Amino acid sequence: MSGRTKLATVLAISALVAAPTATASAAAEPAGPALAKKLAKKVTTEGVNRHLIALQRLADRNGGNRAALSPGYNASVDYVAGKLRDEGFIVSTPTFNFEVPIIDAELARVDGVNYQALVMTASPQTPVGGVTGPLRVVPEDGTPGCEASDFAGQDFTGSIALIRRGACTFEQKHLNAFGAGAIAVLVANNVAGPLRDVTLTNPGKIPTGGISQADGTTLAGKAGATTTVDMRFHTETRTDRNVIAETRTGRKNNVVMAGSHLDSVEVGPGINDNGSGSAALLETALQLGSRPNVDNAIRFAWWGAEERGLIGSEEWVRSLTFEQQLDIALYLNFDMVGSPNAAYFVYDGDNSDNVGAGPGPFGSAQIEKAFVDYFTATGVQTEGTDFSGRSDYGEFIAQGIPAGGLFTGAEGIKTAAQAAKWGGTAGVAYDPCYHSKCDNLGNLDRKALGRNAGALAFVTAAYGVSTEDVNGVPPRAKRADARRSAALMKANVHDDHSHAAVS
Repeated sequence: MSGRTKLATVLAISALVAAPTATASAAAEPAGPALAKKLAKKVTTEGVNRHLIALQRLADRNGGNRAALSPGYNASVDYVAGKLRDEGFIVSTPTFNFEVPIIDAELARVDGVNYQALVMTASPQTPVGGVTGPLRVVPEDGTPGCEASDFAGQDFTGSIALIRRGACTFEQKHLNAFGAGAIAVLVANNVAGPLRDVTLTNPGKIPTGGISQADGTTLAGKAGATTTVDMRFHTETRTDRNVIAETRTGRKNNVVMAGSHLDSVEVGPGINDNGSGSAALLETALQLGSRPNVDNAIRFAWWGAEERGLIGSEEWVRSLTFEQQLDIALYLNFDMVGSPNAAYFVYDGDNSDNVGAGPGPFGSAQIEKAFVDYFTATGVQTEGTDFSGRSDYGEFIAQGIPAGGLFTGAEGIKTAAQAAKWGGTAGVAYDPCYHSKCDNLGNLDRKALGRNAGALAFVTAAYGVSTEDVNGVPPRAKRADARRSAALMKANVHDDHSHAAVS
């Protein structure tokens, strides 16, 4: 954890609980404001699950998904906004515009046979007519294409590299292929179905696309075959909505903000990604109510078009003036909090875990510790996870707003040490149905969902009471004490002057 000096705070979020003794038979209750304790108990797995059932049914009634621009997403927005309006929140559904790719070509032609190849987000396009070279197949092992050595023993210069999905990011695979001399990359899914709605995260070096598991298996037997990859698109402007809801109580110039993305990918209902975060956030808001006894207003957000590149959150944050951004004390992000082979990850605000992207803005370390301390108090071990840029905290951090949050894992593989610590299955993805059709109501660890929902509720409410450890803004009671002390000191000084005059 961070070695930074923390400001004193009445909510004691920096010291939620003393370390449990080795002989303790049960975890202690987290220390903190009564509001936070009460809310964490009121936000139940059953309550969250009811919203997930609703999101599943809305997807089922609208083509099987809740993707941005779809009827399923519109229905999801109306469901969430309606619940919040009924509870009395100040609710808006601000729109945002974004460019949508319209496909012109999506194929890999191998020995004259066409296979579907779906260009990844952030990948460059091919020229008209595509790029052509021999097919080189990266051997499948536990980490296919994840190390530069995977490309040794073959000449990848001018080739089309075929790599199986899994064990590391698409970006890493494609960078290794680029370093070996490939001119394009095909990543084959490792579960049934096409590989769509995935991203390289950062702008790619060479055209990179996804093919289905079955096509990948077929093409693995065609090493050396002449292959043309043609992946092109043009863009058109579309409009969609976020959902923003704010309490009617609390300071409006020191707002605590918590968000999750509401959209799914096009291939499935997105119940873990990110129905889980959206449902836990909604239940937290509803149980908190629109007029809680808080010092700081709490603003909840459900973002659109996250699966298209974090667009809803980015456009919303960028639409704010500097003063409006300054009104936001901190941002908490909840994206996938019920993965079926769950990890307990907390965003690494201070980079103490050295997981990659570096620390967040000042205050992020304190947010991380708030979550870690809550889980420690409830007997759950955690690990830090990188601010990788893959979720909606990105633009908040870019604007200097401290951030943190929770994550139970996506396509990454659970280690043996993690399985020993948390249960589940080593050597298997945290969410084997990540960005797949099977991300439905059966794709959840409801124990992890309940634990994360409790942490979400507790920390959100605690910061509603005080953000002093994050930004130095004291709570109402402390401000009142300071005013009384100042008034008393002034009165004492006046009395001293009066006595001096008399004498």
